[in-house]
Amino acid sequence: MKKIPFKLLVFGLLLFFATYSSVAQYSSIDVGKKHQEYRDSIKNTKYDYIFPIWGQKVYEKGFDIPFPAGLMANFVWMDQNITIDNMQLGFKSDNYDVPLTPVDFIEFGENSNTSYAYNVRPDLWVLPFFNVYGLFGGGSSNTKVNLVAPIELGSEVEQNITTKGFGVMFAGGVRKMWFSVDANWTWNKPELLDDPVRVKVLGVRVGKTFKFKNRPQSNFAFWIGGMRTKMDAETRGQISLGEALPGLEDRADQIVSDYNDWYAANYDDLNFAQKKVVDEVFDPIVDAIDQVDGTSIIRYGMDKQVQQLWNGVVGGQYQLNKRWQFRAEGGIIGNRKSFLVSANYRFLL
Repeated sequence: MKKIPFKLLVFGLLLFFATYSSVAQYSSIDVGKKHQEYRDSIKNTKYDYIFPIWGQKVYEKGFDIPFPAGLMANFVWMDQNITIDNMQLGFKSDNYDVPLTPVDFIEFGENSNTSYAYNVRPDLWVLPFFNVYGLFGGGSSNTKVNLVAPIELGSEVEQNITTKGFGVMFAGGVRKMWFSVDANWTWNKPELLDDPVRVKVLGVRVGKTFKFKNRPQSNFAFWIGGMRTKMDAETRGQISLGEALPGLEDRADQIVSDYNDWYAANYDDLNFAQKKVVDEVFDPIVDAIDQVDGTSIIRYGMDKQVQQLWNGVVGGQYQLNKRWQFRAEGGIIGNRKSFLVSANYRFLL
């Protein structure tokens, strides 16, 4: 059968890991005289700022809190497998205009997406335990799709993506530990899709903070947790034949030959609807491949999803002072592999 030239994008930027924001200051291990003096000074300090609301009550109990406003810069790498269902194909060229048509006899092998993303994350602690933030950025996505039936065929497409979204986070401390639970929603617009892809991320982290003996505002924090990533299933877009099949000139003869072999062996066993798809969708596409017409347009629609919704994460942060924090986090447990580095600058508001 004819090769399936289309690009599937699954933007795993979604990713967007930008969630944890100086939560470690809620619960920490106090060491030494300087820390007790610092805590006593907090109790006797008047909190004169608008945010977070109830900041004065937190100070009166001797707890330190982050500066309320922040601006974080993140860089994320992510690699994960994806699944494809409910495939639809269409085609447009000088001689054909085929609308999206369901195709139920395509089988896929292992499909994967690798993404590089950068984003800026402004945030605000509205309450001492409640943070709101925005996400704005971009990146690139490389998607590999492997077709195993009717013929074996691989397609790889890379494209740029822009992202915007928002999120909320709840955080607090229990004895010597701190925790955070956050959720964000992003809309990721790749070059080749008709509409943005909405991605929902839920993150849960539990950690512990270790302060420097003589530097009350500096610390190291370490955490473990889990992240759930889910995207809107339906995707529609279009791509030129040349973009979907790089090196078409060298591959055309083999693709056409494989399609003809499949056609001879399987066409008579197809039902009426499947034969109609072959005649009206696949034959025109294969004709364009045979003519090495890289400008013809493949239309596609599908339901796609990350193969594994949850994965485990571990991370750490160094806080230089209440204005600057630097962190790294990796996704190491599960199908999704990821790495994030970030720098956060905080200020009073």
